[in-house]
Amino acid sequence: MKLYNGDEKIADVYDAVVELSIGKKNLHQCANAVMRLRAEYLFQNKQYDKIHFNFTNGFRADYAEWMKGNRVVVNGNKVSWKQSAQLSNTYKDFWNYMEIIFSYAGSLSLSKELKPVVVSDLLQGDVFIHGGSPGHAVIVVDVAMSPETNQKIFMLAQSYMPAQEIQILKNPNDKKLSPWYSGDFGEKLYTPEWAFEKNELKRFQE
Repeated sequence: MKLYNGDEKIADVYDAVVELSIGKKNLHQCANAVMRLRAEYLFQNKQYDKIHFNFTNGFRADYAEWMKGNRVVVNGNKVSWKQSAQLSNTYKDFWNYMEIIFSYAGSLSLSKELKPVVVSDLLQGDVFIHGGSPGHAVIVVDVAMSPETNQKIFMLAQSYMPAQEIQILKNPNDKKLSPWYSGDFGEKLYTPEWAFEKNELKRFQE
């Protein structure tokens, strides 16, 4: 598994690596990877109007504005749009937009943007997130349920610091179940590099 600078991450925390380029800047970290996966899904499905994220100062950056040729202007803590490019919607434009998001948004802003959800209602795409400096976020990438007991198990992915490729996490608590996690994990969810409170599960709002 590679860091943004090409170095290997030497840590026994993952079972697989998601084959997505992360660029060459130290930007694609934990919450950024969560936002990136959501944005990639919406971009590939042409749901451009749903691609938007808030900066740490509260500014909402809509990809629909970026498509029009508007670009973000940052002056201290003030942010505004300025028309400075042509109408375009290439993947390169999309990635440039995402790197702006990575630069000005993080776990703190994302945790405020998401809505809380109870673990019993957990779905693919939900996020365990602790906003702060430091903070961390992991995303639920798959969910399965037993038809007999209705018990859920789920799989998690993360990036970390420094910027690195997205990893499918091992379950350090149950090697037999790994890389799946039980939905009945108790009051804390222990992942290889972070422990989340049960009430730190959240979901993107449409």
